[in-house]
Amino acid sequence: MALNYIWIGFFLIAFLVALTRMVLYYFRDGLGLEGVLTEADKTVFADIVNSTFSMAETSVDISIYLIGVMTLWLGIMKIGESAGAVKMVSKGFGPLFRKLFPELPKDHPAHGAMVMNFSANMLGLDNAATPMGLKAMKELQKENPSETVASNSQIMFLVLNTSGLTLIPVSVMALRASAGALNPADIFLPILLATYFSTLVGLIVVAIWQKINLFNKVILSYLGVISGLIAIIIYGFSKLNPDQISTYSSIFGNGLLFTVITLFIVMGLRKKINVYDSFIEGAVEGFGTAVKIIPYLVAMLVGIGVFRASGAMDFLIDGLRWVFGLFFKSLEFVDALPVAMMKPLSGSGARGAMLEVFNNFGVEDIRSKMAAALQGSTETTFYVLAVYFGSVGIKNSRYAITAGLLADLAGIIAAIVLSYMFFPK
Repeated sequence: MALNYIWIGFFLIAFLVALTRMVLYYFRDGLGLEGVLTEADKTVFADIVNSTFSMAETSVDISIYLIGVMTLWLGIMKIGESAGAVKMVSKGFGPLFRKLFPELPKDHPAHGAMVMNFSANMLGLDNAATPMGLKAMKELQKENPSETVASNSQIMFLVLNTSGLTLIPVSVMALRASAGALNPADIFLPILLATYFSTLVGLIVVAIWQKINLFNKVILSYLGVISGLIAIIIYGFSKLNPDQISTYSSIFGNGLLFTVITLFIVMGLRKKINVYDSFIEGAVEGFGTAVKIIPYLVAMLVGIGVFRASGAMDFLIDGLRWVFGLFFKSLEFVDALPVAMMKPLSGSGARGAMLEVFNNFGVEDIRSKMAAALQGSTETTFYVLAVYFGSVGIKNSRYAITAGLLADLAGIIAAIVLSYMFFPK
């Protein structure tokens, strides 16, 4: 229901903002507003309508891309399931998942898919994360007593997914390198720490909502081990130079992923299953899932497109600049906020906003580094929610959006604070 109101809000706010801009444009001479309004106000409705077509086309382009990726990775996942590899992986996290997802039976198939999804996200491998996440959501739906209302397990998984714990932000480092950054990997630690805080807050919020005891010794043990591993990674990468960080990140992430694929196939051979037929069986499932989410993608991306094309996002940022100016002297972070505002809505929109900051201020400016940290610190919450819930027909997301946005807010605040700490003026 919350998603329904948010989607309606995109259109109504866009209409009101556009109408206001048009009225002011036609009366600006009499009101003495020259220089405040521009010729763009005259074409704002045309821009909005054009954005509906362009975003609809973008939605289908993404869907076509997802069809290939989903077909591939759910085929690979099926090999892993048939070979027993996914079950082995899920057993390692079974004690933790039994505490965080008490609705699920022991050794549920969703465990393995969730582990693979979280792992791919942490390694910055979005291509593999989405198919595995959709697979996990489908398995979780099998235990959901309602066909249209999100279960506690689905909400917990989605919020942990959208909080976006990232160990290796490869894409952000690559974009900084392409923009001419002297040290493309200098945002590595801020992003890692910001996403850690985001994930932690997301876990705490959902746990409070679902009355899960986070002080359970099993949960604390796993969190302690994960925190320790993150500390080791931070220490190890702090000893490398920027070029080594970028190189080793790519080798480690992609090498590990292909190793997993190879192990699945080898285990399938050892179990004497028909590996090829297993792949085709999973691929058919992936194809069907990818086609099913097209309407949800079109709806969400078009809504986001009209909101941005109307100028509502620009007005929001200007308003925030005025408000924050009442309390803070240093307002560099406001120039990077468009990235934070766009990221929960659209990954490509946030990427464009980040590149715009690079272009306006230079890639070495603190605002550009902050924009990069914000790009890597949160996930595309509305996009993920629409796609993941849409893939299984969930219409009532309950408190998923609230919990996801609180996790995003924690990541945004952490990214800003850490950027001032790591990149003092």
